[in-house]
Amino acid sequence: MNDMDGIERRTFIVRLAGVMALAATGRHVWAQLPPLAEPTAIRVWKSSTCTCCSKWVDHIRANGFAPTVHEEEEMEQVKDELGVPAKVRSCHTAQVGSYLIEGHVPASDIRRVLKERPKIAGLAVPEMPPLTPGMAPPDVKPRDYEVLSFLSDGTTSSFARH
Repeated sequence: MNDMDGIERRTFIVRLAGVMALAATGRHVWAQLPPLAEPTAIRVWKSSTCTCCSKWVDHIRANGFAPTVHEEEEMEQVKDELGVPAKVRSCHTAQVGSYLIEGHVPASDIRRVLKERPKIAGLAVPEMPPLTPGMAPPDVKPRDYEVLSFLSDGTTSSFARH
């Protein structure tokens, strides 16, 4: 017997003893694992004919959000009712918690705003930049755009650059 055999045997015996101790106490290893995070609810308003909006919904769903989608053809009316300032408007609007999300905002920035909780009305990617999530071709990484934070009065500032 060489030294490696002894170490492997001891490791096996120690691990077996640990499993037996857990079994004896009635505790299961999986009971110690943290629960899986539930997807974050988000409401989305978009036109039924907008394919880039649907691709953005796919983007947020793939990144841990649970979107409830409202097909709406009178988007300007929806934006007016929700209080989205005219200068930050885009093709679709979302609401997550107390924040408005306007346009092709990446899921990572939505997560960041939910974690940091700044005193803003929401985030926006005004208009429809071509290399944003939902707009970029499938084989192209989104880039070359800015995400703005905005207040209810329309004041904006830079939140992130991609």
